[in-house]
Amino acid sequence: MKIYTKKGDKGMTTLIGGDKVSKFDKRIEAYGTVDELNSYIGILISSIYDQDERIYLIKVQSELFNIEALLATPEGKDFKLPEVTEDDIKEMENRIDNMDSQLERLKNFILPSGSITIAQIHVARCICRRAERIIVELNQSQTVDTRIIAFINRFSDYLFNLARLEAKQTNTEEILWAPKGVK
Repeated sequence: MKIYTKKGDKGMTTLIGGDKVSKFDKRIEAYGTVDELNSYIGILISSIYDQDERIYLIKVQSELFNIEALLATPEGKDFKLPEVTEDDIKEMENRIDNMDSQLERLKNFILPSGSITIAQIHVARCICRRAERIIVELNQSQTVDTRIIAFINRFSDYLFNLARLEAKQTNTEEILWAPKGVK
């Protein structure tokens, strides 16, 4: 089987269920950005310090793939697809809370730096926030399961804490933001 089909050469693509839409359709942008995030998480898995978090990120990658499938399914199509559950969101909240308990209270903004891995986690966080904005915009015109929005929102918080945990576990100083003219 060839990887190319030539079906998208005229700027159209097919959603789950067969509906054809433009490649710049908001639904395509939404699941494409989640796919970008998912791919970037693959980079992180190979470089973060904490083994338990690497294992969890692989689980999140599967959830992100499920979200991509859900976003690629137009309204009114009834397919049996894995859903984001309240338990998935709660598990992420528990992980965020666990990381919070290990970290010093944040009193200043921090710069997305310190090491390549920490900066990459922050890039993933920014991609996640962009995906969230696009999904929320999609939800203005087409119904998106609110659990998808909550999961993506929570994941950006998770990534922020993961960057801080990475700094702590690797003894990397968090670089505080020093606003110009403020001492």
